[in-house]
Amino acid sequence: MFERITADPAVMGGQPTVRGLRFPVKTIVRMVAQGMSNGEILAEHPDLEAADIRAALEYAAAALDAETYLPLAHTA
Repeated sequence: MFERITADPAVMGGQPTVRGLRFPVKTIVRMVAQGMSNGEILAEHPDLEAADIRAALEYAAAALDAETYLPLAHTA
């Protein structure tokens, strides 16, 4: 399902990475959350491809569907 996302115990402690590179999915998600555009991310990290960014975001969304949510402040 996630062809570009890999997890290998010998790479980054087994956390999800992009195409087996030492580039964690969470790093891409964090860069997007901080407001970086795809173009900025790709310019700063030439080993990445636009499809890697999409795959990382799709993986993160799927993980939220499958995992326990982090605690959040309750709203009124």
